Amino acid sequence: MITMGAAAPRTLLEAAWPQDLNARRVGAAAAALFGVCLLTLSAKVQVPFWPVPMTMQTLVVLMLGMAYGSRLAAGTVLAYLLAGAAGLPVFAGTPERGIGLAYMMGPTAGFLVGFVIAAWIVGFLAERGWDRNVLTCGVAMIAGHVAISLSGVVWLAVLMGTSKAIDIGLMPFLASSALKTALGTAAMPLIWRIVARRP
Repeated sequence: MITMGAAAPRTLLEAAWPQDLNARRVGAAAAALFGVCLLTLSAKVQVPFWPVPMTMQTLVVLMLGMAYGSRLAAGTVLAYLLAGAAGLPVFAGTPERGIGLAYMMGPTAGFLVGFVIAAWIVGFLAERGWDRNVLTCGVAMIAGHVAISLSGVVWLAVLMGTSKAIDIGLMPFLASSALKTALGTAAMPLIWRIVARRP
């Protein structure tokens, strides 16, 4: 079982990688770097799906939120966005469809902002134990997907009108969002049980 003195771990990262106070900053930096790399990889790999191919990026955003907690998860996603703003080809479709701020201010801008919001929301809920059982984990995953979709569709509506924004930015992704919600909902409580059983 996990023991961390009188204080129980608030996040999966704390439970899996307990550290003393002096090591936390180094640990947080390493976790953020790992998260940026994972987000980049998840943006580049497309999985065949209906009605459109999907990446696993939104799942990674939400899983980072649950594993890291609100501040570190949002900070990790912000670091990912800063890497993209600096011109690194970390986003889906880069460098083929452009890089840097020009790419970020295009149709995907709302979704990128939604990543930060969703990571914080899901992390906030995870810090309160919502990632440790299937029911609340599912609600947290849905809340995260709603935040991403809402932010993305609002920005698309500014660019092309509400009806077209919903048709292009929401409807084709409902099935993949449901699948990723199910995957995250099944995975997180299971990971918690595995970590909790470690000697």
